[in-house]
Amino acid sequence: MRRPDCIKHYTEIQETEAGHYPGSTESLSLGSPFGRVFGLSRLGIHHETLPPGSRTSWPHAESTEEEFAYVIEGTPDVWLDGELHRLAPGDGVGFKPGDGLAHTFINNTDATVRLLVVGDTRRSDNQVHYPLHPERNAEIGGLWWPDHPKRPLGDHDGLPDALRGKLAG
Repeated sequence: MRRPDCIKHYTEIQETEAGHYPGSTESLSLGSPFGRVFGLSRLGIHHETLPPGSRTSWPHAESTEEEFAYVIEGTPDVWLDGELHRLAPGDGVGFKPGDGLAHTFINNTDATVRLLVVGDTRRSDNQVHYPLHPERNAEIGGLWWPDHPKRPLGDHDGLPDALRGKLAG
């Protein structure tokens, strides 16, 4: 008996290439966009496969989108305003909209990390701030969050250890 279309394994819908920012050669995580595949209009649900030496995104904060990430497998670091915090399977991290907390997930280990990420779908009122990438803020124009809360940043550059010295940002 064929399974209904509302049931999918993440490997069935996983993107074939890692994500990239425009103008960057850095390979990010491999996503499995459950929300989009199921036609959900309010929830963004992604299974993210994070290979060793990669990260989910450039560090960023969002004005109106809520986000939650749950560690399924592996021990990634979460970068929060320039400080690394090691996570383990079963850990969850929540991001409230509008507080300016910049974040990304980094895999500094030799094993694959798997995350479940749930949040708002792209909101038309959302704006983003990239604290370490002013050129990206300029590129995204009206999507940049110019009045983001000013938060002190720690010393970490937001890069996976494996990319340090190979990429600028």
